[in-house]
Amino acid sequence: MAVVFLVAYAWPILDPHLARPLVDGCRVATWVAWGAFALDYAVRLSLSQYRLRFVLGHLLDLAVVVLPVLRPLRLLRLVTLLAVLNRYARVSLRGRVAVYVVGSTALVILVAALAEVDAERGHAGAVIRTFGDAIWWAITTVTTVGYGDLYPVTLTGRLVAGGLMLAGIALLGIVTASLASWLIERVRQVGEESEAATHRDIAALTAEVARLRDEVTALRRPGAGPEQRD
Repeated sequence: MAVVFLVAYAWPILDPHLARPLVDGCRVATWVAWGAFALDYAVRLSLSQYRLRFVLGHLLDLAVVVLPVLRPLRLLRLVTLLAVLNRYARVSLRGRVAVYVVGSTALVILVAALAEVDAERGHAGAVIRTFGDAIWWAITTVTTVGYGDLYPVTLTGRLVAGGLMLAGIALLGIVTASLASWLIERVRQVGEESEAATHRDIAALTAEVARLRDEVTALRRPGAGPEQRD
């Protein structure tokens, strides 16, 4: 349903000259998908043992359901597609983080570009008129580069831009934290290997000293022959 919603939402935006019946069909598909999202939320809420905790833990899903007029916000429901990718990222926690970061970045850029060109197209003074312009704007914004060659002029477009800026900061923070975690783990592994090697060397030296002590004791034992002393 999320994929159907994405296609139905994006098609009229990418093709401004789409025939009216197809546009109406896409609009119906988006509302059907939204209805499925609302039904999914209602069922999960009814099955939850602690409903207040469920509501507080799924505020985004609640906003998607109760604010259907904000189409860009409803597009955030597509993040659930990352759960499918997560099934194949079983190697490590860092692998899952990488999957989420890459998938989230791609979805956020796509969603923001679609919402931005939908908000800006046809307005006086707008500089973001095509999907290509919107993609370039979304990439420069989410990476906090911000060349300033493309910028929103409408209120909706600026709201989308604000959300994209916050998402970019969050994604950069995740990437930085993951890199720092990897470096710390590598340093710890090197330290652990060095410490293990030192322990092995100490154990070997201790065993050698013990063996030599036993030999000296045996040589000093009364009745030891010259051969033993030699």
